[in-house]
Amino acid sequence: MLGAGLALALCALQLCPAALGGSRSPVLVERSRSRRVIELVEFAWENCGDETDPVVVKSLTVAPDPITIPGTLTLSGTVSCGETISSPLKAVLTVEKQLGSVWIQLPCIDQLGSCTYDDVCTLLDDAIPPGTSCPEPLLTYGIPCHCPFQEGSYSLPESNIELPEVELPSWLTNGNYRVQAVISSDGNQLACMKVTFSLQS
Repeated sequence: MLGAGLALALCALQLCPAALGGSRSPVLVERSRSRRVIELVEFAWENCGDETDPVVVKSLTVAPDPITIPGTLTLSGTVSCGETISSPLKAVLTVEKQLGSVWIQLPCIDQLGSCTYDDVCTLLDDAIPPGTSCPEPLLTYGIPCHCPFQEGSYSLPESNIELPEVELPSWLTNGNYRVQAVISSDGNQLACMKVTFSLQS
């Protein structure tokens, strides 16, 4: 489940599947085709579920600060999965930007922003076609990248991941952001994670 757990953090930033080694996601297409060097500053995370959630991110270390895209991300983490998790896995992302002292929820535009994804398992299959090997470093450490995810604890030692150049919408401007990702199945919450960061480009 670490593949999905760490993907929570990356997908909360909506930088995967590219960050996982899959094809570039269409949600990252900038219509003006202008490219920017992106920096994520002061990245922080926390679990936002309760003790009954079967999936908990126990640790997650992300470096450097700032995270530069394109660039090299150094990642390590541990995820505990208290039960076997299978399709469908619904993901609800809430993306907010700080305007002065107020946090404003951003809408879902072209599958970017505060969006609901009906099945993360399908997204993983689209990014990494079934029958192909999981990308590194998941393959080396035996971490699954497809549903179902078996009960257990999964750990990724410190590993380097190359983040490709991406294109972001012009409305995703510099500022402070917070993102909440809630994963559920059949109406039951499985995991909740929040990340905060400042975007500079």
